[in-house]
Amino acid sequence: MLKITRKNTLLLGTLILTASGIICRILGFLYRIFLSHSIGAEGLGIVQLTMPVQTLALAVSASGVQTAISRLTASRIALKKEKGARQCFFLGTGTALALSFLCAALLYLNADFFALEILKEERTLPLLKILSFTFPLSTLHTCANSYYYARKKASVPAVVQLSEQSARIGTTYILYLILTAERKDVTPAIAASGALASEIAASLALLLALSFHFQQCTKPLFSVKNIRPIFRELTETSLPLTINRVLLTILGGIETILIPQMLLSCGFPKENALELYGIFTGMALPLILFPSAVTNSASVLLMPSVAELQALGHSSRIREVVKKAFLYCLVLGSFFSLLFLIFGKQAGILLFKNSSAGIYIQSMSFMCPFLYLNTALSSILNGIGKSGLCLFYSITGILIRLLFVIFFIPVLGMRGYIYGILISELTRTFLYFFTFRKIL
Repeated sequence: MLKITRKNTLLLGTLILTASGIICRILGFLYRIFLSHSIGAEGLGIVQLTMPVQTLALAVSASGVQTAISRLTASRIALKKEKGARQCFFLGTGTALALSFLCAALLYLNADFFALEILKEERTLPLLKILSFTFPLSTLHTCANSYYYARKKASVPAVVQLSEQSARIGTTYILYLILTAERKDVTPAIAASGALASEIAASLALLLALSFHFQQCTKPLFSVKNIRPIFRELTETSLPLTINRVLLTILGGIETILIPQMLLSCGFPKENALELYGIFTGMALPLILFPSAVTNSASVLLMPSVAELQALGHSSRIREVVKKAFLYCLVLGSFFSLLFLIFGKQAGILLFKNSSAGIYIQSMSFMCPFLYLNTALSSILNGIGKSGLCLFYSITGILIRLLFVIFFIPVLGMRGYIYGILISELTRTFLYFFTFRKIL
């Protein structure tokens, strides 16, 4: 009976998150189409340039802690240690928030430096200043979501996800209407403002949910007793994950900055380089990643579930989970790979009114099975405490992409980068495959 219950809980949670994820992906996709029409491909390129800075700040403050909260909370709930689970959440969130405020202050005060010296694009300055205010909010809702994932209460993150996306779209559209009514230029700053509004909405929704949740607790929410061992365990779990995410973000940021620069070396003017980058990252890639709403939903619940199974010593169940992840992700990825291969060109023209986007979609169709599969396998590997291996495999993948950016984009243009993504994802898939064969 216990096994059935766990399976049903995981399935229900996955279905809830998948449903909300698909709705949010649809809304997000419509949002991308709207942005492509309102600020243009070059504007999308400018927005995408700021993403590594934002991702780096979140990597420092929340990424490692988020996974640690989910994993340690799940293992304590499995062992009926509710007090320890709450302590993990409060300690982890408090630490992450302190780091996020530091990152926000550093970015806001040094936005000029990041815009001019790092990103090499002056027009990113107002976006960076706006985005700095999102860091504490994003950290709060990321940690809170992890707590609910660990408790297998997927409905709360699902509602938060919908609130977040609705606020983003609504705010951006209202700002667009105001600017056009006043006959002012519509700039990429509306996207950053929408991001800030989305984080405010998500944080308020989660604070409300947490207040109801903790009101039901009859015992004290937090105790200073046994803080030191819990904090040490949080640190030991989150530190390698944080280093992992920071390194990946730095390498990914280098990749993001280098792509337009390498396109310039091909002879593209600066505006055209940003436009091509915007088409690829803001139009084609989001469509390729659209079906991953299913695998992402499963992945966020797989990690605490696997951590729980490991805490209870159910190794055979973990092997079953890995086999099913392989099968389901490959089937899903193969289906969409074929779909994008056949209809990719038409999708680019129909959705974005851009033939280049269609060509990129068709070219990237072959990597779908590996993209979706690697997300799930990475979560499982983190769930069983093999964060170091995840770091190594992820760095390997990015280094491969960087080599293609440096040596192949000047020769082949964006097609060289597409080949790099395909090779890197193939490499990661084989590494995961042989790892699980060895340890399970």
